[in-house]
Amino acid sequence: MLVVKKLFFLILLIGLFFFGEIAITFSDKGYPSLLQDEEVPFSLLLDNRLSDHKETAVIDDMVSNFIRRWRIEGASVAITRDEKLVYAKGFGKANNETGEEVKPGHLFRIASVSKLITAVAVMKLHEDGKLDLDEQVFGADGILGDSIFRQYKDRRIEEITVRHLLNHTAGWSRYSGDPVFNSLYIARKMDIAPPADFENILRYTLSRRLNYTPGTRYSYSNFGYAILGEIIARKSGMPYQDYVVMNLMKPLDIHDMHVGKSYYHQKYPNEVRYHSSAGKMLAYSIDGSGELVPIYYGGNNIELLGPAGGWVASAPELIKFLTAIDGFSGQPDILSGESITMMADPDFAGRGLFGWRGTDSYGTWWRTGYLTGSSALLVRQKNGINWLVMFNTSTYKHSNIHRYVSGMMFSAVNRVESWPEIDLFTMELDSPNPISEIPATNPKL
Repeated sequence: MLVVKKLFFLILLIGLFFFGEIAITFSDKGYPSLLQDEEVPFSLLLDNRLSDHKETAVIDDMVSNFIRRWRIEGASVAITRDEKLVYAKGFGKANNETGEEVKPGHLFRIASVSKLITAVAVMKLHEDGKLDLDEQVFGADGILGDSIFRQYKDRRIEEITVRHLLNHTAGWSRYSGDPVFNSLYIARKMDIAPPADFENILRYTLSRRLNYTPGTRYSYSNFGYAILGEIIARKSGMPYQDYVVMNLMKPLDIHDMHVGKSYYHQKYPNEVRYHSSAGKMLAYSIDGSGELVPIYYGGNNIELLGPAGGWVASAPELIKFLTAIDGFSGQPDILSGESITMMADPDFAGRGLFGWRGTDSYGTWWRTGYLTGSSALLVRQKNGINWLVMFNTSTYKHSNIHRYVSGMMFSAVNRVESWPEIDLFTMELDSPNPISEIPATNPKL
């Protein structure tokens, strides 16, 4: 046990050094320093060796084989049992150019898992009495009732409510193009400098007819969640990301989740590099330069996607967020039990649910996320086991990779006969651990 404690303090020292480097680098890049928070993200203190257990070796093997088979550069996996973090490990390369290996503290784009964060923020405002789910969004009396947003010909737009945006029934069809992925086209149509910002994209989209009457049909919409981000800002009186950080993340002791950036040179220092094993995938840069760039570095406007798909997170912190909305009793929840149930109940939330991608009759809730270059799959199981898998590489299966990830992880988790008696959220190691055999000193320090 003494050796384990020594190893913990060694990891803490390394983490503090790494964290200091991050803060300096952020300052150089113009990012707000994480030290303003005065808290070291616990995910940076975790090492892969802390999840080296014979009980979970089957997970190690199956994930390693999976990323090798699908030519995935790097992955991060986190698992909770009874709301304790019993497994957090990185696999493969965070950056194939530098050879840096994935560790639990590395940030990944979580794509549409971001919608779950946004939906929770909406429900938090609703619980605090600041927002009605059936409140009108547009029109003179709407939340976004500004005169610039009232230049529309389709009067059905005034029927759109917050609920419609949450469950993807607001009237926009994904088959007619998603505005948040068309900022260059919209900038050209509006004769403005690219990329078109949210205000101009909203003005342009409102000037066109809806594809169907709000509330009558389901059609998945990133644009609807981008609008929810603006609603959160209006109702809270602070920028969307600030509200989420101050009212959701900090109370949960989460300090390293952010809306990401579009270009490689803007990435966070502990953020992975994104790849594609399906060949070179290029797109015109969102800055309007006409340059062809990798679609995952400048081809998508990550900042614009923000509430719909722009967040970056480490696996340990994202799964900690899940423990606050899973309805289990092990950790305090950020929402009431009623709100948590409503979000995942199709009888209340509708087919589109609130933030979640799907639920089943076995009590399993899931949220998928996919952008070219990255993917994430977050699962809550009724038996108290939650798990998360994130990749920094897209494959030729594109978003369909989730089907294969799901099969692999359910199989791996079911093969674990007993779980380690640890909780990496608190760094309490309650039982002998294989890492006790690892030397507790590093001559290089």
